[in-house]
Amino acid sequence: MILVILGIDIGGTTTDLAGFDGDALVDVISVKASDPLASASGALGKFINKHNIPLSKIKKIAITGVGSSFIDMNLFGIETVKINEFTSIGLGGTYLVQADEAIVVSMGTGTAFVRVANGKVKHLGGTGVGGGTLMGLSKELLHTLDFKKVLEMSEKGDLGKVDLQLGDISQEEIGTLQKWITVSNFGKSSDDAAKEDLAAGIFNMVFQTIGMLSIFAARMEGDKNIIFTGQLANIPYGQRVLNSLIEAKLFDGNFKFPEYAEFSTAIGAAICLMKNNL
Repeated sequence: MILVILGIDIGGTTTDLAGFDGDALVDVISVKASDPLASASGALGKFINKHNIPLSKIKKIAITGVGSSFIDMNLFGIETVKINEFTSIGLGGTYLVQADEAIVVSMGTGTAFVRVANGKVKHLGGTGVGGGTLMGLSKELLHTLDFKKVLEMSEKGDLGKVDLQLGDISQEEIGTLQKWITVSNFGKSSDDAAKEDLAAGIFNMVFQTIGMLSIFAARMEGDKNIIFTGQLANIPYGQRVLNSLIEAKLFDGNFKFPEYAEFSTAIGAAICLMKNNL
């Protein structure tokens, strides 16, 4: 194996790596560490050990993400190039679904929205609502930071105990809005709401907010495809919340949840390096 490019996305707590052999994606790896250099080096070391390859077989490394700002050196003596994070988000998302034009949504601690058209990436904006919101509210309302536990709780929850829905205030549908549409997140939080109901409400609020902002971005740019990437993209409960917006006829396009969505930014950094021959 001769690996031409490695892409590394260095986040606040998680670092993702994607390895390419020519144009083919070989493998993806994730490590956790608080120090950017330690996490990047750890991901690289883990990849090298797993595939039993010498450093000389790695031509270049592309780094991106918030943690890349702390690295001003070549990793392990290999030429290391910094790639704009928004460019990485856009190129990674469209690569994973083989699309030329789309809105790409990166759901991490917060959420970023970019548009890709013919290889060009434009940052549209973002929101502070994301995985950090989900865990912060879980800590305050459910007294836990165990993501798996919160997810399990949400699957058993009843949104009718926490969210105000259209059917609660109207006997008829309004326009195309159906009675189960959320009118106010946590607008009906009842005294008998269980922790499971609160967990469902937290997930519903986070994913509905991200979904509607994605739809607004797509409408503004005239796009029909929205690609969801990042750590939250492949959570079944979240996908159901997002797909319910399609079912509610709030968007007449397509939502896409690609495989390797959580590694999209690392993949995009590597692709940018290959495309531009940096």
